[in-house]
Amino acid sequence: MLNRRTFLKTGAAAVPVSAALGALHSTSALAAEPIVGAIAGGRAPHLHPLPARLPAENLAVEPWVSRIRRVGQSNMTEHDPAVMNIEEWADYWHGAQAQIVFISVTGILAFYPSKVKFHKHGKYLHGRDFFGECVAAAKKRGMRAVARMSPDLNWPEALEAHPEWAMRFKDGSVQHNTQEPQLFKTCMFSSYMDDYVPAIMREINSLYDVDCFYTNGWPPIGSLPDCHCAICSKLPPSGTPAYWQVFNDRVFELWKKYDAIAKEKRPDSFFFANLGGNVRGGPNLVLLGEIAEWFQADNQGRSYSTPIIWECSLQGRVCTAIMEGKFATNVTGAYSTGAVTWRNGSKNAEEARIWLSETLAGGMAPYLHFVGSEDGFCEDRRWQKPGADFFRWTAKHDAHLKGRRTLANIGVVMGQSTQLLYPGPATERGRGYMYETTQGVYDALLRGRYAFDFVHEDKLEPEKLKGYTALLLPNVAMLSERQCGQIRDYVRSGGSLMASFETSLYDENLRPRADFGLGDLLGIEKAGAVIGTNGNAYYARIAHPDAPHPHPILEGFSNTNWIAGAQNRVPLKPVPQSLLTVVPGFVSYPPELAYPPVSHTDEPAVVLRQMGASRIAYFPGDIERTYWLTGHGDLQRLLLNTINWLTRGERMVQVEGSGFIEMVCWETAPGYAVHLLNYTNPDAQHGWLESIDPIGPQTISLKLPAGVRVQSVELLRAGQSARFSLENGVLRFVAPRVEEYEVGAVTVA
Repeated sequence: MLNRRTFLKTGAAAVPVSAALGALHSTSALAAEPIVGAIAGGRAPHLHPLPARLPAENLAVEPWVSRIRRVGQSNMTEHDPAVMNIEEWADYWHGAQAQIVFISVTGILAFYPSKVKFHKHGKYLHGRDFFGECVAAAKKRGMRAVARMSPDLNWPEALEAHPEWAMRFKDGSVQHNTQEPQLFKTCMFSSYMDDYVPAIMREINSLYDVDCFYTNGWPPIGSLPDCHCAICSKLPPSGTPAYWQVFNDRVFELWKKYDAIAKEKRPDSFFFANLGGNVRGGPNLVLLGEIAEWFQADNQGRSYSTPIIWECSLQGRVCTAIMEGKFATNVTGAYSTGAVTWRNGSKNAEEARIWLSETLAGGMAPYLHFVGSEDGFCEDRRWQKPGADFFRWTAKHDAHLKGRRTLANIGVVMGQSTQLLYPGPATERGRGYMYETTQGVYDALLRGRYAFDFVHEDKLEPEKLKGYTALLLPNVAMLSERQCGQIRDYVRSGGSLMASFETSLYDENLRPRADFGLGDLLGIEKAGAVIGTNGNAYYARIAHPDAPHPHPILEGFSNTNWIAGAQNRVPLKPVPQSLLTVVPGFVSYPPELAYPPVSHTDEPAVVLRQMGASRIAYFPGDIERTYWLTGHGDLQRLLLNTINWLTRGERMVQVEGSGFIEMVCWETAPGYAVHLLNYTNPDAQHGWLESIDPIGPQTISLKLPAGVRVQSVELLRAGQSARFSLENGVLRFVAPRVEEYEVGAVTVA
């Protein structure tokens, strides 16, 4: 078994896991055999049939934004009105086949001769209508225009006149921008948002033909504001469920107000805002999905605490879970994102392309961003060709690259309230706790090559869940009684379930329960407070290590009496016939004391149940997070074995071959599209991709609905057709080589 550290050395993480599970078979022979012969000679995969195809779409009633497939932005600087060649700017984006461009109307500065008080003109504007000229140039080339605003900061003159507009610390002092301390942070609960921002929007509506309005910097991404101004000091404390309710009410009050202003001039205009945060979004994402016409995900690149390469496609799965087919984009920063930033310098082409590719695979429209005309069109131009080339390639294949719905039989419950409000157990307080949990389950699912979706905790109705064979609840600590009831109904209807650690130990208001809210379903009772690690973490003792036919979740564990447990666990009361029991943690140093004083207990380390067609697995440890922190092969194998047991080895899509990949399958208007993202690279976990390490043949198998006839299969990045076979409803074809990205596009009749 390979862990993440070994992967960094070998770049071939998927093979041992596949072999251990017995779920994937080798395709090495495909390199030497004709494709048709290899397909015909392969064994039939254990496939879950794809659902019946959706009815044909009525494109005539689609909003215009649904037809956007490429978005461009050169973020304007104060100096641009003095130096920017507007025709060159517009020609670049038009030549790249961008359909809409973001144009700065205001941020901290006005880019047109505004008459709104405190809307400061830049020192290089000199009365020029720079914004209007950019809008006209875009419109002349058939591109739409977004009026970009940024209401999060303002200048001392505004603060002097309106001290109530500022965010404040507990001592009453003003919160300022850390890099430019002249600028103060504006409070979203103040009249700044009610009066000043609408005044700018109405002025723009009166002067220009813009298609929609956008705010950068508001609402907050992935966190909640912490302000102590006169208004906010009367609100519940930030970070609490009560504050989140007030915060959501204010966000959606302002969102609807701004949207109504956008529509005052033209009914097909709208307002949208800067979003993102993945599973840890700031506003309630389900409520947001009901009113937003555009989900703008601001995950521009790997930076700070997000070194892993799939952060962008993870965001796409979040958008799919909450937007239900409505428009979503993710920003690819073509500049040098990272812990140390060069905001006006290009990143390398390989890194930018994988981010754009993940955007497409995740179901979002690609969006390319650089800063400034002088820097982006004069000083460092390396970003331009890779971005334009990728955009032009997508334009050839728009029909195949726009998904209608994902095809997956596993749902990962996305507990947004847990992500945002739950502080972690008392043993491990910290904001990053749930981030690490999410990355652990995501990593495991990729290594098992499973087709999966995120499912928001507020979308657990039977109609939403009926297509999933199994639901995974990775430490979804906060669940209401209603949500617990919906999960019970799902299991009663035949669905399978995996949960871990403190799942359901808190209600929706973060009030601890005396016992698990799902305890009756999981078959467990709490026996005490969370136990952490001091030295050695606990071990899980195998009940019958020499059994000739071990339980499927123990497959591959041989020549050992115990396996690694998690860092933290909730102690449970004994259950009958536990496969794994806890060996309590003990010291790791000095070595003379590194042995278990208590080597056998009846405390369960896993609880398995079978209720009719449903299979249930519960781990009392924070197994997903510990796997992410350590990459330990025991935890990886245990997770994958368990998921395989829950699903009975059945897959919605089968992709067989070597390498570490992410796979997403979409139903499209022409047929189906299987996206393969190649992460087999030593720089996949950190830094930038310096080069692409291609992987060999990947065999893709789908069990098509009855009556569907395949007309062709194309490999879009390779630019070639693929031979295929169709036997007993199973479509199989091969991608002989995958560089950073490949899309197998199936056209059906």
